[in-house]
Amino acid sequence: MGNNQYINRELSWLQFNARVLQEAEDETVPLIERLRFLGIFSNNLDEFFKVRYATIKRIDLAGKSAKSVLGGIKAGKLLEEITQIVIDQQAESLKILDRIQHQLEDHNIFIINEKQVSETQEAFIKNYFLTHVSPALVTIILNDLIKVPSLKDSAAYLAVKMVMKEEAPQQGISKLLNRQVQDRKYVLIEIPRSIDRFVVLPEEGDKQYIILLDDLIRFNLKTIFNIFEYESISAHMIKITRDAELDIDSDLSKSFIEKISMSVKDRIKGDPVRFVYDMNIGEDTLGYLMGKMGIDSTDSIIPGGRYHNRRDYMNFPSLGNNKLLYKAIDPLPIPGLVLHGSLLGMIAKKDYLLYSPYQTFAYVVKFLREAALDPKVKTIKITIYRLAKISHIASSLINAVKNGKKVTVQIELRARFDEVANIRYAEQMQQEGVNLIFGVTGLKVHCKTCVIEREEKGKLIKYGFLSTGNLNESTSRIYTDYTLFTGNQELLKEINKVFDFFEINYKVSRYKHLLVSPHYTRAALIKLITTEIENAQEGKPAGIKLKLNSLSDFTLIDKLYEASREGVKIQLIVRGLCSLIPGIPGMSENIEAISIIDKFLEHPRVYIFENAGDNRVYISSADWMTRNMDYRVEVSCPIYDENIKQEILETFEISWRDNVKARVFSKNQDNAYRKNDLPALRSQFALYEYYQKKLENN
Repeated sequence: MGNNQYINRELSWLQFNARVLQEAEDETVPLIERLRFLGIFSNNLDEFFKVRYATIKRIDLAGKSAKSVLGGIKAGKLLEEITQIVIDQQAESLKILDRIQHQLEDHNIFIINEKQVSETQEAFIKNYFLTHVSPALVTIILNDLIKVPSLKDSAAYLAVKMVMKEEAPQQGISKLLNRQVQDRKYVLIEIPRSIDRFVVLPEEGDKQYIILLDDLIRFNLKTIFNIFEYESISAHMIKITRDAELDIDSDLSKSFIEKISMSVKDRIKGDPVRFVYDMNIGEDTLGYLMGKMGIDSTDSIIPGGRYHNRRDYMNFPSLGNNKLLYKAIDPLPIPGLVLHGSLLGMIAKKDYLLYSPYQTFAYVVKFLREAALDPKVKTIKITIYRLAKISHIASSLINAVKNGKKVTVQIELRARFDEVANIRYAEQMQQEGVNLIFGVTGLKVHCKTCVIEREEKGKLIKYGFLSTGNLNESTSRIYTDYTLFTGNQELLKEINKVFDFFEINYKVSRYKHLLVSPHYTRAALIKLITTEIENAQEGKPAGIKLKLNSLSDFTLIDKLYEASREGVKIQLIVRGLCSLIPGIPGMSENIEAISIIDKFLEHPRVYIFENAGDNRVYISSADWMTRNMDYRVEVSCPIYDENIKQEILETFEISWRDNVKARVFSKNQDNAYRKNDLPALRSQFALYEYYQKKLENN
């Protein structure tokens, strides 16, 4: 199939980030939440440059065409296209930020700069600087250095230019010439990450004031440089983004933890892939810095606004003003599953489904805590991908070891940007006697599974869970995810087989129930789609419904195109990048695709195959990307309980009917909101109501 059948994954990802920017622009979204969406937009972009842009740059520098991988675009051309889109999006984000700040003033919230400081605020700012900021500042005078020290990845710096005073008075033409070659000093000040970016100033009447840390430093430039005699001083922000690929040491004498730790530290020396600067910076300063830092036109050089690292807006202070935030929801209990009772006893009787954050993640922690304390529980096996900074999951597992359980933890040390937290907990668990497994060479372990064994009447009975999301208390409040608690011995035996594969990599088991990557998922999905094609050809009910974060695997896309041509109706809910183009006659006219961006981050993966009226339903850790099929350990779990199957079908349908926050995928890639004549339905709010009613009916 020709390359014009796909949308390039990088360009599709940038359209996803444009949808995040739409949330920042949306007047119906509370004001402080809009600022936080700007922060998410900026943070996403940082990670995109560290990972995806850096990868394409490596392809380009290696002289590889890689057109098949990049969807028909040459790497160099793609880099140019990305840079232009990002420049346009950055410009749009600055306009949105300016509008939001003006609207905040209507609520008596003022974000001021160093030139707007009042006399009453001056004393507070100077004292705050001397006590909190000054001790944390790293200030580098560049003139005497042959090259700039390696700047930290994604840290923000103030590039300061001082025009020095003349040492002796001069007259006439010599004075004019000397002025043109006056001594200039160039300095970099690193904005400390250890201090809140937004400094809340004392209230004045009913008005609240905030100054950014950058501007607070600008206000105190005279204090910082009081030993210098200068005529003028100016400061503009710059930022470097570096290639985040981990280069893992092959030294056999080092442990895997040591190797990952070293490569994470080495990441700060990665090649620069993006240089962002304040567009108002002087040409002389910009030229000096780029020359000193060895930045040339092959890097993505992006003019920006006065402030960088707008990801910090994710943590913009609430200022006690709940009207400017989304109303917090109280996570609901699962009907019939009582937190203050024995979860294992209840799960022994039937399966239960958790859909967080609509329902409380406390069930996952309680499950592990109960297993840690129960004298009859002998073993716990669990996979971990991204732990919270303060993890009750990790403490429960350590508690289990102290109570004499055999605990096996497969922890993924290469979970991008969470390596440090995972390394810290891995070392802690190892010291406490947890049996740690570090995955499979060449594969990331991305599945989310747990199985415990409990001695009952002389037999070992298994209990466990499978999830679409990370076992992370922090993200569980903002990511939507399914977790299935089950006592199904057949499923749990197969989870044990996955753990066998971790420990003996050459032992590849057969699975009757689970779809396991990298060995079986792709083939199983193709077979499931083929069945729908055959059913359509025979006039039987046929359809496919998928909820994914990303869809970019060309083989699976081609199979969906084939199904569409044979009349199979396909509904796709894809949050992020989608390389498939729906609605094209003769190729994909039976495929519809939407994306939902709202209060919570849509994270579950769900596969539904109509199967001639007897729906096959799976929850999964795997997106439909090549990496999830071929280069990661993933688990997709069939849903056998008819009530849970019905619940997943109903919750999918609620999401599918969204006509408030759903955007329609099309060949135009214009992120158009879905509009129809049906009553307004905002799926995330409707899902909470669905679970409230379920609880009332129970």
